[in-house]
Amino acid sequence: MIWGELAALGTAVCWSFTAIFFSYAGRRAGADVVNRSRLLFACLYLLVAHRLLEGAFFPTGVEPFRWSWLAVSSLLGLVLGDAFLFRAYVLIGPRLAMLLMSTVPIFSAVFGRLLFNEAITSVEAAGILLAIAGIAWVVTEGRPEGQGSDTHADRQQYRRGLLFALLGALGQVTNLVAARYALVDDFPALSATLIRIVIALVVLWGAAAARGQVRPTLRQWGDRRVLRAILLGAFVGPFLGIWLSLVAVQNARLGIASTLMALPPVLLIPLEFAAFRQRVSRRAIAGTVVALAGVALLFWR
Repeated sequence: MIWGELAALGTAVCWSFTAIFFSYAGRRAGADVVNRSRLLFACLYLLVAHRLLEGAFFPTGVEPFRWSWLAVSSLLGLVLGDAFLFRAYVLIGPRLAMLLMSTVPIFSAVFGRLLFNEAITSVEAAGILLAIAGIAWVVTEGRPEGQGSDTHADRQQYRRGLLFALLGALGQVTNLVAARYALVDDFPALSATLIRIVIALVVLWGAAAARGQVRPTLRQWGDRRVLRAILLGAFVGPFLGIWLSLVAVQNARLGIASTLMALPPVLLIPLEFAAFRQRVSRRAIAGTVVALAGVALLFWR
């Protein structure tokens, strides 16, 4: 069966478009506003889809152990991991942020070795080194001419963006591991997606209410361009993308699924140029190809 692999490829496509939509909305309304809003709209999409496909608006009879693992997955991935990633979108742009997210398979291999005593072969070690080399080749590139001065504040913002993107990658790894435990015995991926979204929704909007940020968030929806970008991003990202990612994790090996879901940096090269007319250097293209070649080599059979 290749449904898991196809779902992983579909996830990569969805996340590529999500990066464009949310990067645009985040620059106009702020990352926190986008992060909260996309979960609310995604929840509405999921409720309708769950009613149509599963016969009820919300899953019932879910075992406590699934709730526990899905809560861990939601908090690490949708709350903490995505919050870091959204900050990275704003600070360093979607392509570079998603390029660092391609380290997810690398982290998966390291976690497998440390936590489950999974051996790393020489080929896999070569893949790790190749992927790291490709990523380093891109992130150490100087700022292109015409894209801002190289001041101390700029360099500090750049470093913060890289750190946030790496923390987002770490959140993604732990989120996938926890989700795999919850999806045993063919539990519906759509139901798991809805539960994860609801948990994250309660946490983020509860925190927003405590800090008096609900009304300011709703006011940002008055910008039609922001609202349109969030609606589209919520559909292809936390609705369709996360759903497909859980289908991939459930039906394909974690390493293979993670590798295929690491493709957005390549897909984002033409998308980012079309959306922002941002020049892509030969070095960036070469580094992206090298990094993804290393990720593919990491799980070569």
